Amino acid sequence: MSNTAFVSIGDLRRGRQALSPVAQILETAASGGCSTSGGEGKASCGSSGGPDDMPAEIWEKVKNHPCYSEEAHHHYARMHVAVAPACNIQCNYCNRKYDCSNESRPGVVSQKLTPDQAVKKVVAVASEIPQMTVLGIAGPGDALANPKKTFDTFRMLQEQAPDIKLCLSTNGLALPQMVDEICKYNIDHVTITINMVDPEVGAKIYPWIFWEHRRVTGIEAATILHKQQMLGLEMLTARGVLTKINSVLIPGINDEHLYEVNREVKKRGAFLHNIMPLISEAEHGTVFGLTGQRGPSAQELKAVQDACMGGANLMRHCRQCRADAVGLLGEDRSDEFTLDKIDAMEVVYDLDKRRAYQEKVEVERAAQHEAKLAALDAVQDDDGVDADMKVLVAVATEGHGKVNQHFGHATEFQIFEVSKAEALFVGHRRVDLYCQGGYGEDEQLPSIVGAINDCHAVLVSKIGACPRDELKAAGIEPVDAYAHEFIEKAALSWFADYRERIARGEISHEPRGDARIRQGAFTAAA
Repeated sequence: MSNTAFVSIGDLRRGRQALSPVAQILETAASGGCSTSGGEGKASCGSSGGPDDMPAEIWEKVKNHPCYSEEAHHHYARMHVAVAPACNIQCNYCNRKYDCSNESRPGVVSQKLTPDQAVKKVVAVASEIPQMTVLGIAGPGDALANPKKTFDTFRMLQEQAPDIKLCLSTNGLALPQMVDEICKYNIDHVTITINMVDPEVGAKIYPWIFWEHRRVTGIEAATILHKQQMLGLEMLTARGVLTKINSVLIPGINDEHLYEVNREVKKRGAFLHNIMPLISEAEHGTVFGLTGQRGPSAQELKAVQDACMGGANLMRHCRQCRADAVGLLGEDRSDEFTLDKIDAMEVVYDLDKRRAYQEKVEVERAAQHEAKLAALDAVQDDDGVDADMKVLVAVATEGHGKVNQHFGHATEFQIFEVSKAEALFVGHRRVDLYCQGGYGEDEQLPSIVGAINDCHAVLVSKIGACPRDELKAAGIEPVDAYAHEFIEKAALSWFADYRERIARGEISHEPRGDARIRQGAFTAAA
């Protein structure tokens, strides 16, 4: 721990008469998350926490932030602007290539922008997408390694689009020196990528950093980076800024170590912890990709995340966005807003129109919440079936929190863990597109089945006969009976029916996938 002024958890509990923003954040972190128990089950801030789960001031910051609220990400959009090309560290999983519009990974952009161009683009997007509530600077390098471009962009946006939340992402090396500037521009959300709290682990991930006008390598570099990250996190917490920690899960290097990372960032007030899978395809040209370092399976990722439950709040709905992404999480509309197209647009930033649209979104969101509560009531009756049963369900969705996508049109499935207590979002699985040119590509089915083979059912708006039969043969129940229902209601309703069929003896409950992984075995949790 650094010697920076820092409010301890004990201090907060000795004087709770009027909690300050920093106290609210620390209390949230100390309690293991923004969660409630009871009729709604247990939910984390990054999953489906609501206004009853956290202080009002924090709720106002996260309620329409798609990265800080899993529920919000069904309804609200974000965008990134690529104004920060330089970086002050090198990561073995990163290669910042440009003009790669078909790639969806951090550090990739099609156009680098000046601050003036970025602000023009944000205003154009916000006028066309009224549910776009968040602007982030996430590269393609590091936002704080390009401070003038980053803060010039934020300054102009405060003036021209005052209702949009401002965020930045950083590796943390320059963070302590920039905290005052971050607070000056009311940047309430900061993401820090922290992959280690042990420099010996860090030396395997970072070949060098650029520090005090020189290149530093090895354990010395990792030690400096670690100290700066921890100091920066403490300073942000002390100023009432919400922090999200991104960690890249690298099998064999930091997979078991991430449990300790989770514990340490929680102690320092981190609001969310986002554990992401390593992207390591060789064609991306990264060190890890070229040396054959594999990424984790979806099941391995879930096991590590599950082992960290009870520590810092977990975010599980991340899509590892491009540095110029536009739209809902899981979609990218950046091609609609290239500079030449923006020049041809008639842009009118109508704040009243944006607010009116978002009010309609909140009505839909309230209906989703009520539908979930009703479904939970229906599944509570004791039917003699194992009360602790939990199953995974895959969902095809185009957004708005509904089961509203054809099986053949899905490029990802959202995964929910369903029990009598809740329908908890636990991740997403990218898959190959099944329908191409109006026809189903049967050779894609094995990869799709493999991606969701630990799920008991897949909920879709519609599905053809061939994939229906293939899924059944693989032990995955295809379900289109809940088309256009809210996801939680659909998942809980299917689960109630599933339990009833077991109770009547029509079917038997069988575990899916690797039993060791499905049980969450993970040595670091011991």
